[in-house]
Amino acid sequence: MGSEPPLSPLVLEEGGDEEDEELSGGEEADLRVSTGGRGSLLTRRGITLRVLLKDGLVEPGDGVLSIHYLGKKFVGDLLCDGKIRWVETGQIFNSPSAWATHCKRLVNPAKKSGCGWASVRYRGQKLVQYKTSWLHKYQPSADMVSKRETSVIYCNSVIPIQTNISLIQKRGDRDRVPVRYCNLGTRDAARDSHTLVELSAFSAINRFQPFNVAVSSNVLLLMDFHCHLTTSEVVGYLGGRWDTNTQLLTVLRAFPCRTRLADRDSAPAVEEDICQNLFMRGLSLVGWYHSHPRSPALPSLQDIDSQMDHQLRLQGSNNGFQPCLGIICGPYYHGNQGVASTITPFWVVPPPEQRPNDYGIPVAVEVTYVQDNFLTSDVLNEMMLLVEFYKGAPDLVQFNQFWSPDTTVLDKIKGSLSGHAPKDQAYSQILEHVYNQLSSTH
Repeated sequence: MGSEPPLSPLVLEEGGDEEDEELSGGEEADLRVSTGGRGSLLTRRGITLRVLLKDGLVEPGDGVLSIHYLGKKFVGDLLCDGKIRWVETGQIFNSPSAWATHCKRLVNPAKKSGCGWASVRYRGQKLVQYKTSWLHKYQPSADMVSKRETSVIYCNSVIPIQTNISLIQKRGDRDRVPVRYCNLGTRDAARDSHTLVELSAFSAINRFQPFNVAVSSNVLLLMDFHCHLTTSEVVGYLGGRWDTNTQLLTVLRAFPCRTRLADRDSAPAVEEDICQNLFMRGLSLVGWYHSHPRSPALPSLQDIDSQMDHQLRLQGSNNGFQPCLGIICGPYYHGNQGVASTITPFWVVPPPEQRPNDYGIPVAVEVTYVQDNFLTSDVLNEMMLLVEFYKGAPDLVQFNQFWSPDTTVLDKIKGSLSGHAPKDQAYSQILEHVYNQLSSTH
């Protein structure tokens, strides 16, 4: 779900404006300050997007600017006055440098500058090449500078974002053996995107978990129930609150997507309905979940890229740090201990900047699980809606079949959900109505 742009676009200038672009090694010394007209050389600071617009080398347009950095893509509109509007939030930036610095800091907070003209692309071509074209056309004597500009070693990655929460491809149920992150190396187009990756600990990469997480037991119960209903992969959103003072992310509600993952037509309506539900409850979007029905509850390479994208979207929506929690639920993997599903909360740390083409690092998130007092009516209603949605589907789980020699699938579901029981013991009687509905779906 994309973030709504602010009502009044905020002009951001971090990283410098047009008159304060960063210089690349010694180029300023090769250029004399212009005293007016094109007969004398402009400094690099003097060649701005306004200049390129005025002389017809570029044209204003929606979505014509882009930045690729550490596997993430940012898209911007080029305005008539030479400013840049970030499509994701509607924020206005005075220059390529300001926009690039802001975007790169979202992915890598340690980033000091944005290398704006080398990082921002206009219709797929780096802006520095348009600046070079301007110099060739209007200041041929700057040819030495042009050659130096085109030999800059660029620091940005060109890996496109491939997926959206609601459109994650269905994975097969084949047995997948997880690999260690240290064995992945640089991205390889030939590598299967469904390859599972073992989680690292924050301590193993010399980091501290930058936030605390508390998850309601009703969230786990509804999520676990949803994942048990079908042999296909499911997805849903997590609603809650983020406290910047305590750095605590509280997950209070799960919102299952009652749609097929490949159904592009209904996905927007489903997501809009969830947006309205979040708003009515005074909650924020704080994460997402999905299932690996018969595989280990570990992220795939595709999941890692998706999680990194969602972290970036949430972080970029309010100009400040907000974590996005990813959860994977593995209900029917026979490597699980007992009848309980394996539930794996995770986060992704960007790769080192010196290795921008590596995958993000998936790390395990420590979570506090909070037992709710009772099973709420809206959770119960959501469970019934899920039963109705999957009723009669070819991938509906056969609840009367045996999960193990002495345990039916329905008994397995009951056992797994009991691990998320509220304090009020009457919940089991309430759920019997749901279980009866499950038994009658075939």
